Amino acid sequence: MVTAKKAPAKAPAKVAPVKRRTPKPQAEQTINVSVAAPASAPSAPSAPKPEAKKDDSTLGKVIGLIEWVDNPFKLFTVILLSFLAFAGYFAWDSRQVILQAITTQDKMPQLAKQENLLTPARSLMKDVDGLVVLVHKANLATNSRTTVLALNADGSREKSMEGTVTSLFNASADRNSAMVAMLNGEVLCEEFNQSSKVGEWGVKQGVKFMCRGSIPPDMGKFAGYVAIGFKEKPEDIAALKTRINLASTDMSEE
Repeated sequence: MVTAKKAPAKAPAKVAPVKRRTPKPQAEQTINVSVAAPASAPSAPSAPKPEAKKDDSTLGKVIGLIEWVDNPFKLFTVILLSFLAFAGYFAWDSRQVILQAITTQDKMPQLAKQENLLTPARSLMKDVDGLVVLVHKANLATNSRTTVLALNADGSREKSMEGTVTSLFNASADRNSAMVAMLNGEVLCEEFNQSSKVGEWGVKQGVKFMCRGSIPPDMGKFAGYVAIGFKEKPEDIAALKTRINLASTDMSEE
């Protein structure tokens, strides 16, 4: 019995692995499409832009004024108008006192004659150790004063100042406040700021502080006033005012 030999089984053929290709993503293409805008009807005229709101506060007005002053002429204009406004306000605020003094001027006492002014003026100068003493005659109806007596520290007369005529009320706040105080029968003492030719002379004598008192010292009676200047503020102002009132009483004629 013949036994047939079986052919050895062939090993399965090796199959190469199949490489799968991953498809590359295609770059996105952007298509620009210009769409023509439809023709529009003529547009209505645009509304005017609203103006910037002005700052009407006090601070805003001050800032506006500062911005407006951009040259010396405008600066001078502002200063001049300020002086006029102050003088007008002061006259209005003190109108009753001034009006009463003017309407009763005919009944006012008069200043003593110049020779009779010398003794009380020199006595005042000596007692309070002043630098200058000035006696002014007032005329409220014409807003004027006439310097009738001017004394130096040694009691001698400064005749170059006597006869000088200036205004009673002017742009000087110190002068005006002193005038109203004297019309009310008060003696006003304060730092001195000259505002006239006579004041300039006082400054040259070294005056830095001054007291002014009505002649006579009674309220509502104003024939003139006495002014005494000092190098510095005296210590006892109350005693000084009393002494000025005593001197001014002797300088008037009822």
